[in-house]
Amino acid sequence: MKIIDTHNHIYLEEFDPDQDRLIFEAKESGIDTLLLPNVDLDTVNRMHDLCDRCPDFAYPMMGLHPTSVNSDYVSVLGQIESYLGKRSYCAIGEIGIDLFWDKTYKKQQIEVFEEQLRWSIDLDLPVSVHTRDAYPEVLESIYKVGSDKLAGVFHSFTGTSDDLAEIKKLSGFKIGINGVVTFKNSKLSEVLQDTTLSQIVLETDAPYLAPVPYRGKRNEPVYIWKVAEKLAQIYQTSAENVLFETRKNALAVFKNVNKSL
Repeated sequence: MKIIDTHNHIYLEEFDPDQDRLIFEAKESGIDTLLLPNVDLDTVNRMHDLCDRCPDFAYPMMGLHPTSVNSDYVSVLGQIESYLGKRSYCAIGEIGIDLFWDKTYKKQQIEVFEEQLRWSIDLDLPVSVHTRDAYPEVLESIYKVGSDKLAGVFHSFTGTSDDLAEIKKLSGFKIGINGVVTFKNSKLSEVLQDTTLSQIVLETDAPYLAPVPYRGKRNEPVYIWKVAEKLAQIYQTSAENVLFETRKNALAVFKNVNKSL
């Protein structure tokens, strides 16, 4: 089976000692595509370098992560935007609103998020949305900017059934499911009963959120199989069917990724 990991940070320094080995292992396991969301100005070159070394395997996104929004956000956002005319990207990301750690720059996060949503409309690119303790705010911004013109993924979805119901109203959006679905204390398995595989794309968010039995360790691309296996249990189907359906969904969202089913 051919697998798309729709959210992976393998370009980060956590992977420097064995990045090449992990990429080889990923390909051997069936992964043929990694989608790489940017974080901030410090990660741009690392991400680009990996994509240049692994064309047709690693695809970059461009965006400013909400937890990187601070007092110099106007200047930083302008520099992030300048990259959009220099090469092609598969999405605008990773963008969003995060009110879990700190609400100091809430207003600025919302402003930055909405500006990046407008980029996605102008460039006809999907968005990879980071949402933590901020589903109402994120949804409000999407409707404000233009829900009918936007598409993308609610990355690392961990919302409630009510949150899921609201997302399902957005015809262009899917939810990204990763290792959290395997955690014993997660209610995600129950929430996912309210939707089908047609709403889901697979991701790892490596190096974060490694699935059981690797929880607490550095996440790696090959662990995406554990996510697929858990979804197969939830939906009482085969892991192969999970991989096929979620790949179809990913290609429908990320149209610049030139891969076949």
